[in-house]
Amino acid sequence: MTRDPQATALARLAALIADETRATCLLALLDGRAWTAGELARHAGVAASTLSEHLGRLVAGGLLTEERQGRHRYVRLADARGAQLVEDLAAQVAPDRAARPRNLRESSAGSAMARGRTCYDHLAGRLGIVVTDALTARGLLVQKTGFALTDAGLAWFEAAGIGLDRRGRRPLARACLDWTERRPHLAGVAGAALCRHALESGWCVRIGSERAVKVTEVGERALSDLLGVEPATLR
Repeated sequence: MTRDPQATALARLAALIADETRATCLLALLDGRAWTAGELARHAGVAASTLSEHLGRLVAGGLLTEERQGRHRYVRLADARGAQLVEDLAAQVAPDRAARPRNLRESSAGSAMARGRTCYDHLAGRLGIVVTDALTARGLLVQKTGFALTDAGLAWFEAAGIGLDRRGRRPLARACLDWTERRPHLAGVAGAALCRHALESGWCVRIGSERAVKVTEVGERALSDLLGVEPATLR
């Protein structure tokens, strides 16, 4: 029997993800930042030597990239495509089937993630949905056959001082299924630019060690002025 090269490659990719420790690392790295091997080992609850082996496989498989600074080894997701794959797979696990929090701390962390978080390099959770809905309601984004910015949308980004790098092959706007809201939020170049601007301008701040973000008073005013978002929907 002749083997299908595509099937072989798919099986190898699935095997890379089909391990709880590696899956835990991939989900943590959806925050878009570089983590040290030690940080990931503590997060996953495994020995450093065990984690090093897992990271080696993920790097060799192309899902992660690594760099060394002094004694530290940093890893991050290799690209947006890998991040999209992980988030899309996570979205298949419906919230009602997910493990229930074991204590108040886990419950609080889960609530914060559901309110607002980063999904690799764009906003997700209720925050991501609220912003996406506001863009759509104002005719800046259309969702008919996939996501697309309108001419008014392009002008809005320019007027808001949010630069869009359109030189690469990454789509300008893309729908990403939100695993807590079960609806698509804005990803792609526009989603990444908006998230970056929100963090750099102080509209949002990261909270805790997870991907959770919180909208600041500055952010509430900006989103209200620019998109008509009611502050109460962000809390």
